[in-house]
Amino acid sequence: MSILIFLIISYILLCLSLYWLFPKLGIEAIKAWIPGVNFAEWCASIGHSRAHALWLLFPIVNIFILAGMSVDLVRSFGKMRFWHSALAVIYPPAIFTMIAKDPNSQFIEPAYIKEKEFLNDLHLAQKAKDSGKYDRLQRQSRYYKSASREWVESIIFAVFAAAFLRMFILEAYVIPTPSMEGSLKVGDFLLVSKVHYGIRTPMTIAMIPLLHNTIPIIGTESYLEKPSLPYYRLPKLTAIKRNDPFVFNWPVGDSVYLGKTRSWAAFQKDNSPFADEDTRGAELRIRPLDKKDHYIKRCVGMPGDSLQVINRQLYINGNPAENPKHMQYLYIVKSTTTNINLKKLGEWGVNIYDPNAKSGLLYLDQDQYDKIKAMGSDIEIMPYPTQDNSVFPNGRKDWNFDNYGPIWIPKEGATVNLTLENLNLFDRVISVYENNKLEVKNNQIYINGNPAQTYTFQQNYYWAMGDNRHNSEDSRAWGYVPEDHIVGKPLLIWFSLKNASLKEGINWKRIFRSASAQ
Repeated sequence: MSILIFLIISYILLCLSLYWLFPKLGIEAIKAWIPGVNFAEWCASIGHSRAHALWLLFPIVNIFILAGMSVDLVRSFGKMRFWHSALAVIYPPAIFTMIAKDPNSQFIEPAYIKEKEFLNDLHLAQKAKDSGKYDRLQRQSRYYKSASREWVESIIFAVFAAAFLRMFILEAYVIPTPSMEGSLKVGDFLLVSKVHYGIRTPMTIAMIPLLHNTIPIIGTESYLEKPSLPYYRLPKLTAIKRNDPFVFNWPVGDSVYLGKTRSWAAFQKDNSPFADEDTRGAELRIRPLDKKDHYIKRCVGMPGDSLQVINRQLYINGNPAENPKHMQYLYIVKSTTTNINLKKLGEWGVNIYDPNAKSGLLYLDQDQYDKIKAMGSDIEIMPYPTQDNSVFPNGRKDWNFDNYGPIWIPKEGATVNLTLENLNLFDRVISVYENNKLEVKNNQIYINGNPAQTYTFQQNYYWAMGDNRHNSEDSRAWGYVPEDHIVGKPLLIWFSLKNASLKEGINWKRIFRSASAQ
């Protein structure tokens, strides 16, 4: 509703500025308030056909069309400076109002037609090698741009177009950790579609283009929290399916410490000696939803599912789940006589760059396990002992990554009974993801000041796990993935470096492979 109100107000302000400007174009002012007619008249005034306005009906494309129409309109009044065009793109009502209220601003000519004529004449003069005419056209035409301005405008347009594509259509990511091996490897560069699961409109709008949340080298935040827009998602092309990999904003990434090696959620710093050491001296950073770190995992649990891990096997609604083809676990590999060649293991897809690989600690899928076992009768491969993992929810010491749950995944519209015993499963959902005030007073749960014995969820949630089940910080560590945190669907590996290092070489076999395959 908030985004709709914003769009309505923006449209009214645009129409109001056109109402003041149209008389200078010889157009009846009242036409500025007639939907469709206003844009058709606008197009005609700058030299386009009235039918050109139909392009405004197409989402995404209409942003570029409106920007072009705005620039052409201000240029039709002789406003040729760079800042005129920039303001026309950023906020048309402002410069339209300035022109309308300026008694010295008069309509000169349809800029779109005249600029086309100038460029055509310039091309013909250049083709005819008529330097005199070429120079005369440059001196006399107000549509002439210096080489430096052409370069500046081209660069700005390229940045704008790239930022637009990154914001709405496709974004490039690189896999920084081995949590999805062996499906997606460290150093894989992905193209992620933001269209498939529904385009999420920008929320944090004051930011440096093409950067996510930090400025490289200096490490400061690359955005301002205000002004901001409410969450809104356009219709999706496809729903998330079970076992699909997906990219999302790290759910617990709203309060983070930037360590020497990675970002740590506030609760991790308090509960992990390694996190505390890695973040020593770091300041707490508070981030809005769309500026949380990006994660990629596999969606193994859907809204309303009951999930459990028993002896490493995942169960969904009581049935064994389909395991990813290249799912990995950590093993201890020993041999008394057989030479285990790490280079050979690397050819089989084993991560030989892991710091513990040389000591015989290897992350293996079933195929790699079988190949290593067949190398020699004396080779012993033992499962690495189950670790006491820090798991969601805090306080469940009887759960770990290999034996976890059962746990139920919240679903939009579903209602649960709330007790002090199960509140730690849903407290962050209620208070952070769905923006309620949650309190416990005198052993009574209060939501927004009212006693609460039940709660109805406002959106869907998902359960994410990495294919490298022993080296993945996922939902087992921090809980549910809210639907509004979903960013997009990985489509393609467009480039790949071995161990994310150019020195190690290029993974040619992985380039142009599907990023969604198991």
